Amino acid sequence: MTYKAPARSVGRLQRPFGDLYYEVSGSGPALLFAHGLGGNHLSWWQQVAHFAPHYTCVSFAHRGFAPSSAIDGGPDPADYASDLAALIDHLKFPNVRLVGQSMGGWTVLEYAITHPAKVKALVLSSTSGTLDRRASDPSGGSVYGAWAKDAEAKAATGLANGIHPAMGMAAAARSPALHLLYASIDTMAGALDKAKVREGLRRTARRTVTELTDFRVPTLLIAGGEDVVFPSFLASAIAAALPCGEAHLIPHAGHSPYFEEAATFNGLVEAFLARQR
Repeated sequence: MTYKAPARSVGRLQRPFGDLYYEVSGSGPALLFAHGLGGNHLSWWQQVAHFAPHYTCVSFAHRGFAPSSAIDGGPDPADYASDLAALIDHLKFPNVRLVGQSMGGWTVLEYAITHPAKVKALVLSSTSGTLDRRASDPSGGSVYGAWAKDAEAKAATGLANGIHPAMGMAAAARSPALHLLYASIDTMAGALDKAKVREGLRRTARRTVTELTDFRVPTLLIAGGEDVVFPSFLASAIAAALPCGEAHLIPHAGHSPYFEEAATFNGLVEAFLARQR
């Protein structure tokens, strides 16, 4: 039997800041992927290949992240959701399923809050998006504070040994090739000031779960048990507070379970999407 690759196209959507780069692969219901601070559209190579036979997969590079246009002074995360809205309108999707990793959670959660009727399913991977982390901690912030101190020390040790925090030491040791690829994709951002972007992410993460008592978009939070960037215990806490939330922990994954444990991640997302039809 001859294998035929899913249809694939690339495009650039003109926006006020410049061009937003995107790729479309496959056919079927629309499934869009929003990458994290250490990535771009290529971050989702294992997801697009898996889902394209049954979904129209769209991956894009956030504004300021190559190959989208650079922005003087860097991007403001508050603008991400409007770029996603413009892209969805441009591609004329009547409804969508959204997957956001880390920084991408800001993009997809804000879009879903603003356009809940258009979002069939929402996946937040290693992220609480624009929700305030400390305020989302059921302990009132004490557990989060202890986690943050320990995570900072682990991340510093990793950096001293050339390990990207978005994978972590254990994941890098298990999969050095994946760690190399992740770091290579990260460098494609060039001179982008990621510290400044992080400041913007912290500034815009001010929502509380009490604001989402009427948020009925089916939402899956996936977290990695070895994450030193996002506190995995918040996934279940946030899911429990949402009307239609659920959470799953991948114990032997760091901050990037979609990248490190793609088969497990894809299976969880696939089953979740199937339940929302």
